[in-house]
Amino acid sequence: MPKKELSVNKGPDFIKYFPAIVEVLRELGGSGNPREIYDSIIDRFQISEEELDKKNKKGESNYRNKVAWAKFYLSKGGFVDSSKRGVWALTEKGNNENITENKVYEIFKEIHTQFLPNNAENKEPDKLENVQIEKKIEKKIEEEEEKGHRKKLLSTIQELSPSGFEKLCQRLLRESGFTQVTVTGQKGDQGIDGFGMLEINPLLSIKVYFQSKKYTKTVGPDKIRDFQGAIGGKSEKGIFITTGRFTKEAKVAAVRDGAIPIELIDGDRLVERFEQLELGLKPKTVYEINYSFFDEFK
Repeated sequence: MPKKELSVNKGPDFIKYFPAIVEVLRELGGSGNPREIYDSIIDRFQISEEELDKKNKKGESNYRNKVAWAKFYLSKGGFVDSSKRGVWALTEKGNNENITENKVYEIFKEIHTQFLPNNAENKEPDKLENVQIEKKIEKKIEEEEEKGHRKKLLSTIQELSPSGFEKLCQRLLRESGFTQVTVTGQKGDQGIDGFGMLEINPLLSIKVYFQSKKYTKTVGPDKIRDFQGAIGGKSEKGIFITTGRFTKEAKVAAVRDGAIPIELIDGDRLVERFEQLELGLKPKTVYEINYSFFDEFK
């Protein structure tokens, strides 16, 4: 049974996700990757597709942006550790302290005050219309989430032609261990854009069909069912790659009984794979000062 979202009477809307993030991380065993947490909160509160489709002024997912802001405050409050790239983990405080409805605003106020100008410390932080403060926090969130290059990368991919995107997916599959990757996509292809061979072990390889859709919005269950039907008995597995995202119904359709199982690669997972392979990306080394090293020299 879905849980009810926390009603926020004071402070910005994103603080309602403080308890949800902590509770989801506990259910996941104390840590999880951002995608797991985003999806778990969606399932937990049965967030509608209409709500998930909403964008902020920057064209980013309104929902994901709110959860990212909530995680930032929890991190600064000592509840969550996100120092390891791609992993959110509970701290000892996050494991042991429950975030009650009354405590939600206290956490926000305590952290938000740290970013206020010295002459504004006695004012209510949620009533300050200080754009500079929001920009300062937003910049820190982007640095922690490494959102800068991710957004640009996805935007670059979305600007490709449909055939260019198919070839890019072909390259991605090759880099991921597939061989004999062939693009077959054309009008009347019934949803199949290509196939490749994946070696399971030295004695066994399987043929996997793929479909690539350069979308900015959602992929529904009808597209998944059409793809499953197109594969028919030709393979035991399919991969659906999109620059958009899959609806909850599409995810259910991908693993329904009696149908070809489909691996779903949405825009976020696509970017993650490009990062792992360093495909179209140049890694950059960033140094952070280890102040404790200098203690013995003081």
